[in-house]
Amino acid sequence: MYKITSNSEGVCAPLGFYADGISAGLKVDGEKDMAFVYSDMPCVLASVLTTNKMAAAPIHHAKDVKQTNFVMINSKNANAMTGKPGMADLEEILEALKQEKSGLINPLMSSTGVIGVRLPKEQIISGAKKFDLSVKNPHAAAQAIMTTDRFSKEIAVDVELEDGKTFTIGAMAKGAGMINPAMATMLCYITTDAQINYITMQEILERVNAKTFNAASVDGDTSTNDTVFLMSNKRAVCHDDDAFEEALFMVMDFLAKELVRDGEGATKLVTYNVTGAYSNTEAEKVAKTLANSLLIKTALYGEDPNWGRIAMSVGASGAVCAEDKLTIAYEDVVLFENGVNLFDDAVEERASEIMKRDEFTINVELGVGGGSFRAYGCDLGNEYIKINADYRT
Repeated sequence: MYKITSNSEGVCAPLGFYADGISAGLKVDGEKDMAFVYSDMPCVLASVLTTNKMAAAPIHHAKDVKQTNFVMINSKNANAMTGKPGMADLEEILEALKQEKSGLINPLMSSTGVIGVRLPKEQIISGAKKFDLSVKNPHAAAQAIMTTDRFSKEIAVDVELEDGKTFTIGAMAKGAGMINPAMATMLCYITTDAQINYITMQEILERVNAKTFNAASVDGDTSTNDTVFLMSNKRAVCHDDDAFEEALFMVMDFLAKELVRDGEGATKLVTYNVTGAYSNTEAEKVAKTLANSLLIKTALYGEDPNWGRIAMSVGASGAVCAEDKLTIAYEDVVLFENGVNLFDDAVEERASEIMKRDEFTINVELGVGGGSFRAYGCDLGNEYIKINADYRT
């Protein structure tokens, strides 16, 4: 048995990790706009990266790296669609960083912001000189990587094994728009001191990612820069596969929901719980179709319990389904059951009250098998349009 408890120190919670955020002048008004995560020992690196075919330069640079101890992140500029010059800019920045800071192993860089604009190299190199690798300020780091985020996103947990030994997982993430992870603009950095090998860590990361970040949608768009880095420096000299996977799920599931909760202009976090599908894959297909539907998102924003849009999306998903086996419920309020429409005035009133909540679940039972999947989505309103219409200005 093992025990998992919360820790308030974010990416700096595991032994030997440091982080900070500084202002390099990329954002206005002196806001923090660059961050780093550093380990005083080499780390094995597992990663999940965007499947967008127009992947940014930092994605190409990181895809074959299996060991590092340093990641630098800049906001305001994605370094995407910048071609060979963008790769050269990244390499020049990292080379300058290695000259400035000793002991860096395969340093990595992440970028987030506007696509199609080359990095302001001199500003970033100058900003990196302000990094103090002995500082533990995870909250500043989490703030510095934000773009249109309304709030920073951090979490850490301690895991105590049956023999009393402990290891820790910490993380921070950013993202509020262009969120439809297919591995949004989504970046996540996870640190751990667990004694875990690369192969096991990569396998666990991919399994957990499929149920968390890959189950989250704000607007259905897959970023050029989606990145999840999981770094282990093995300082804790202990590990348990089951405990690690459960703790990692807790960390990533929390962050996935925070990304959707913070969706640009969003007012509601909605969980789509699909059960009774022909297979888990079929359930996933339905859940993601529901989470991405613009018609559903706008109904959520208007707090209109229009269950017909749910039924439409189920049928449009391509999954095996049938009208006489379908059941739709908002929390415990059943609107449509096994082909029978239960939507009268009383049911509508109860469903409408549920939709006024900041967070609720829509349950969809397909009745054709034992498959299930859960996805996260949000509503879509006027503020999303305003933010993205004015994004570059």
